[in-house]
Amino acid sequence: MAKKGGKSSRRINKRQLVEMIVEYFNRHSSDQVGTKDIFKELGLTSTSARTLCVSILDDMVFDGYLLEPAFRKYMLADKGSVMCGTFRRSNEGYNVVIPDDGSEPVIITEKHSMHALSDDYVRIMLFAKRRGRGREGEVVEIMRRKHDTFVGVLRVEKHYALLLTESRVMPCDIFIPKEHLKGGRNGDKAVVKLLDWPLENRNPIGKVIDILGKNGENNAEMNAILVEFGLPYVYPAAVEEAANKLPAQITAEEVASREDFRNVITFTIDPSDAKDFDDALSVRRMSDTLWEVGVHIADVSYYVTEGGTIDKEAFKRATSVYLVDRTIPMLPERLCNNLCSLRPNEDKLAYSVIFTMNANAEVKNFRITRTVINSDRRFCYDEVQQILETGAGEYASELDILNKMAQTMRRKRFAAGAIDFQQAEVHFRLDEAGKPLSVFFSESNESHQLIEEFMLLANRTVAETIGKRTQGTPLRTFVYRIHDTPDPEKLTVLARFVSKLGYKMKSSSGRTTSPSALNNLLNEIKGSKEQNVIEQISLRTMQKARYSTENIGHYGLAFKYYTHFTSPIRRYPDLMVHRLLTRYLVQKSRSASQAKYEELCEHCSAQEQVAQNAERASIKYKQVEFMSEHIGEEYDAVISGVTEWGIYAEINENKCEGMIPLRTLQDDYYEFDDANYCLVGRRSHRKYTIGDAVRVRIIRANLDRKQLDFELVEQL
Repeated sequence: MAKKGGKSSRRINKRQLVEMIVEYFNRHSSDQVGTKDIFKELGLTSTSARTLCVSILDDMVFDGYLLEPAFRKYMLADKGSVMCGTFRRSNEGYNVVIPDDGSEPVIITEKHSMHALSDDYVRIMLFAKRRGRGREGEVVEIMRRKHDTFVGVLRVEKHYALLLTESRVMPCDIFIPKEHLKGGRNGDKAVVKLLDWPLENRNPIGKVIDILGKNGENNAEMNAILVEFGLPYVYPAAVEEAANKLPAQITAEEVASREDFRNVITFTIDPSDAKDFDDALSVRRMSDTLWEVGVHIADVSYYVTEGGTIDKEAFKRATSVYLVDRTIPMLPERLCNNLCSLRPNEDKLAYSVIFTMNANAEVKNFRITRTVINSDRRFCYDEVQQILETGAGEYASELDILNKMAQTMRRKRFAAGAIDFQQAEVHFRLDEAGKPLSVFFSESNESHQLIEEFMLLANRTVAETIGKRTQGTPLRTFVYRIHDTPDPEKLTVLARFVSKLGYKMKSSSGRTTSPSALNNLLNEIKGSKEQNVIEQISLRTMQKARYSTENIGHYGLAFKYYTHFTSPIRRYPDLMVHRLLTRYLVQKSRSASQAKYEELCEHCSAQEQVAQNAERASIKYKQVEFMSEHIGEEYDAVISGVTEWGIYAEINENKCEGMIPLRTLQDDYYEFDDANYCLVGRRSHRKYTIGDAVRVRIIRANLDRKQLDFELVEQL
């Protein structure tokens, strides 16, 4: 708008002017300003624009957004408060900060993000709240970057290069000056470290710190997944050197200080490709009715000194990571595959729980002690399963009695309310270059359950020994593996969902939220087309298990006390438990610092989640790589998810999941019915629901995004 004969000013509507005024006061959050200042900075020259501005200012005063301390002098009613929190980025630019104080998330637009990335710890300034809007603010400081290294493919130009990323964290490509290429070539998979990100630049500036290999090569892609999740892909030389200096010989003094089980029948049972054997079982008959069963765990704490070079690296990693084709160990190879591995026919140091049990798997007594063992036999699961089924083979009678005990313990555990989640694990047969040739699945059988039940028994016994308060004994700090009860609302939603598929989720008492109700459902769906989908959704209703010094029990296992004691080669919390056992049972020392151990627990829980995400990413990559050889082929599948943008389907024979984009359903206009988990055709009323059988055709495999696209052939 402009006055006739005056300076021309751009046309502006009320909505635009409101946004301009809000932006103005966000910039002058502590100032008291007059209308002349506002007109000048906003470039309002026409009478109509200024009149509209004053009207808006009056409305803002009335709404409480602005104060008017003097006539036509304005200031923010809330001068802006500062808080800290974690930044969460969205690809749509709808970013939020999760405040430390647990209050509602704060919306951060892209222009107010200061180039913050997901999981960055930031300081923000809140804007004054507008009526009908959520809390908004801007990042004023990036206090700590969560990610400063990224992986992607190099695109090398004449005078510069770019790292093209598919990262959900980094929203744009990274500019790399030629002098920081480190010999990288076009098409290389590279790791780049951020150097700078000026506010006026759309792209950050970085330097290449490592070349992983050519894009698409197996080794490069697996290492890229590790980098993507902030996990190490090489072991530090200094830590390897420290491990190599550890003496292999066990001293006579050390052997003399331990219980000697070297002449007791002892064996390990592991996957056929395992190299680190961190648990073993011993068994001997004590009388006609009693057996002594030893659960022997590698005594990593003997070799790894708390606070030492090896320990610091182990804590940083917190867990071994298992990708499709490799293990990234928590400990150096000399420890995990040699000194600590309970290999057959070698004297090994162990931390053991020794049980005296009858044939009904009732524990008559037990002791926790440090031992020296010598394994007689290294079994793999398939060998043990064959012996259990045929009754023939080495140590058949010992395996038989252990299996009977394990099955009895298993039945008792489920009767007490343990949840029976048994999901098949996806595996790949790979060629020498890491290319997937086929997909297969491993399921839990009696040989797996034999080991599982005795490990559960040892873990529970150790937790009870320290955690169960007796009269006159103070409560001592300990590391527990806890699992909280599920949200009843989520279980109710699950019950509603399965009812639409024809299943009922009720216990004998009629309650839908009890563990027995969930177990009844899981038993009912076995062998059905919906089994995998319902199991996946059921798992999502569960809380995540974690480590804590505050014991609340383990819901999924139905244990009041539980810890992780049995895998110190691959889990740092188990090593912490071993050290605490020594502190309390051997050294008779006072309780350790709860604050210190809770901090250690939080780190280990977080690293466990990161490792699991990386493992899933490697499986997804190999699934997409495998299916890329089958473009155009058709498969029977089941709908595993329904969204506003498409249908997710899982192929029956190999569990590879892909998406049928909504835009490819040309026969009708489909709308998403979130209450009933389905898409419904507006004209035909045709429904596509989770669990429905469909036939799909593979039309695209995007390895960079680990994404499969399907085309619907027919609804079965």
